[in-house]
Amino acid sequence: MKRYRLTYFMGQSVKGLWRNGVMTLASITVLMSCLVVIGSFALLIENINVNLEKLGLLNEIVAFIDETKTPEEVAAIGEQIRALDNVANVEYISKEQALEEEKERYKDYTGLYDLVEGDENPLRDSFVITYIDNEKASTTNYQVNHIDGVAKSNFRLELAQTIERVKSGISLVLVWFMAILFFVSLFVIINTIKLAVHSRRSEIAIMRYVGATEWFVILPFIFEGIFIGVLSSGVAYLIEMYIYRYVVAMMGDNFRMLTIIPFNDIRLMLGLAFLAIGVVTGIIGSTISTRKYLKA
Repeated sequence: MKRYRLTYFMGQSVKGLWRNGVMTLASITVLMSCLVVIGSFALLIENINVNLEKLGLLNEIVAFIDETKTPEEVAAIGEQIRALDNVANVEYISKEQALEEEKERYKDYTGLYDLVEGDENPLRDSFVITYIDNEKASTTNYQVNHIDGVAKSNFRLELAQTIERVKSGISLVLVWFMAILFFVSLFVIINTIKLAVHSRRSEIAIMRYVGATEWFVILPFIFEGIFIGVLSSGVAYLIEMYIYRYVVAMMGDNFRMLTIIPFNDIRLMLGLAFLAIGVVTGIIGSTISTRKYLKA
C-alpha cells in the first residue's frame, strides 16, 4: 500500500522531470515568459485605472460656480444639474475642500500653498458631475454651462476617449498574448509529459497489465504538470517583482505627479494569479498528453 501514498506519486513526478530536463526547462521558461508578459500588462492597466480615478478624467464634468453666488444659490444650481438627463451622480466640492485636496496632492512641494488661506483661496466651489452616456456628454456639458451661476466647466471628453481607447488596446493585446502564450505553453508542456510517458512506456504497460487503475498511471504525470506550473509561477513572480520595482525606481522624482501602486499592495493578488494560471496550465497540459497517449 505504500506505493499508493502521495509521496510515491510526487517522487515519480520528480524523476520524470529530471529524466527530461531539457524539455522541463523549456516548459518552465515558456510558461514563465507567458506569466511575466500577462503580469506586466495587467499591472500597467491597473496603474492607468488608479491615475484616471485620481485625475477624474473619465465620465466626468467639473462645473465651477460663480464666486458671487450665495450658499443657497449654489445648492439650487446643484439641484438643476441633478435634474438633467444623462447625469448619474453630482458631488459638491467646496473651495475649502478643494484647497485641502490640492494641498494633499502636492504635499511633497513644501510651502506651495502655505500662504493661501481664507479669503485668499483662489479656487471656486464646484460640482463634479458623472455622466452616463459618452454619446450625450457634449449635450450635457452644453446644458450645464447654460445654467445661471455656472462660470465654466472642465470637460475633457476627447482626452478621456483617447485614454479609454489606449486602455482597450492594451487590454486587447493582453488577451491575445494570453491566448497565444497559453497555447504555446500547453504545447510545450504536453510534449514534455509525452516524453516522460514514452520513457516509462514499458513500466506503464506492465502496470496496466496487472490491473493498475488509469488514475494510478496518470497521477504522477499530472503532478509533473503541477510542479512545472508552480516553478514557473514562482520564477515569474520574482522576475515581475524585480521589473516592477526597477521601473518605479527609474521613474523616481521625474513622475511624482503620477500615482504608482506600491508592489506590497498587489503582491498577494499577483502571486495567487500567477500560481493559479501556472497550476491550471500544467494540469491541463499533462492531462491532455497522458490521456491521448494512454488511449493510443
